[in-house]
Amino acid sequence: MFKVAITGKGGVGKTTISGTIARLLARDGYDVLAIDADPDMNLASSLGITSPPKPLTEYREMIEERAGQTGGMFKYNPKVDDVVERFGAVGPDNVKMLVMGTVERGGSGCMCPASAFLRALLRHVVLKDSSAVIMDMEAGIEHLGRGTTKGIDLMLIVVEPGKRSIETASRIKKLSDEIGIKHIAAVINKSNEADMSTVLEDIGIPVLGEIPFSPDFIEADLQGMSPIDLDGEALDSIKNVRDNMVDMITSFHDA
Repeated sequence: MFKVAITGKGGVGKTTISGTIARLLARDGYDVLAIDADPDMNLASSLGITSPPKPLTEYREMIEERAGQTGGMFKYNPKVDDVVERFGAVGPDNVKMLVMGTVERGGSGCMCPASAFLRALLRHVVLKDSSAVIMDMEAGIEHLGRGTTKGIDLMLIVVEPGKRSIETASRIKKLSDEIGIKHIAAVINKSNEADMSTVLEDIGIPVLGEIPFSPDFIEADLQGMSPIDLDGEALDSIKNVRDNMVDMITSFHDA
């Protein structure tokens, strides 16, 4: 089993890549759980799910019951083992999906019930040995301050050509190092002739692959389609990223 968090600057295509990798892994035989942890909540269309589940944060009574105060303190490890079955959805290729919803902005010290519940979910969700958890994180780096990405196997940063995207990747790496995330890699989306790989590797971020700009992916997004339903060079590139990602995580586990 492995858990991957996919992040990056807003607009770089991380949701498209998250949904496509989840579907590809499912076709490879993995039991896949895709978690939409981005407040914009667009992962469903990338997975090909037309009726996404309600965000977990809308189940306020359930969250309060499980993660509310006991003796004046929030429960740090609320019950989460039935969440996928009760509150998720199943999409094409049997990909399971959860939508986390918006958590109150409280910084690293926030221990509101919703924050405690969702952190517990990301730490303790357990499927089968042949499972993969793919998390589409919010844009930027705020999620690292809340600590919801602790316990993952790989932080995959989606980068597009440009200085601001590189700066975001560099900040994500710095904060990841500070909170103990050991393994970080990048994928370059909308690639052009710029040598982004060398720049990223110079700041300590290995590159798992490059994905060319694809008008088909834009059209799929506009029509609410899953990118995996389209063929072409860009999809082949994401398959290569998937292969390199699995190889990297396997090497971590074998070490």
